[in-house]
Amino acid sequence: MNENEQIEQKFKLKLIEAFIFASEDPVKINLLKQFELDEKKLLILLKKLEIKYEDSGFNLINIDGSYTFRTSEEVSGLLNIEQEVSKQLSRAATETLGIIAYHQPITRSQIEEIRGVSLSKGTLDILFEIGWVKPGKRLEVPGRPATWLTTNKFLDHFGLSHISDLPGLDELKEAGLLNFDSKFFQDPKIEANHIEQ
Repeated sequence: MNENEQIEQKFKLKLIEAFIFASEDPVKINLLKQFELDEKKLLILLKKLEIKYEDSGFNLINIDGSYTFRTSEEVSGLLNIEQEVSKQLSRAATETLGIIAYHQPITRSQIEEIRGVSLSKGTLDILFEIGWVKPGKRLEVPGRPATWLTTNKFLDHFGLSHISDLPGLDELKEAGLLNFDSKFFQDPKIEANHIEQ
């Protein structure tokens, strides 16, 4: 790489850094391509930024292909930040969110089947308004029911990079959060195989 290319790369790095820093929400990689069209080169620049901030008070993190700066876990617990406390989710909303997270994409009727009770319209509306769930593709079956998925905002709120980072059954049991067998937490792959048979 010649001197001009090095200067250009440093400038692109500054632009990407400033753009992510100034953005209110995590920035999708496609939006960052305005600074570097070559995705391989763009990922190299983002990796450089991650390394630059890994020992800082805030880090560059990847949330399912979107990038944002967040306070370092090392110091976040020591900082007292005043913020408006939102109302706690109802049990129905919490269960619905968990079902969507672990079984997505999932239809409303599938959620009701797992919970064993009808789902009030307001429950999904609350999760949608918070920005933690979004409608997915419609299933190619009679009635074409809509499916529900979690969002990047959900991942960001719970400190996850990918949905695969959700704790498994063993982790939940070890943490004392699950001490009974529940259809709610059954492995969706095993459940799907059971339905097909």
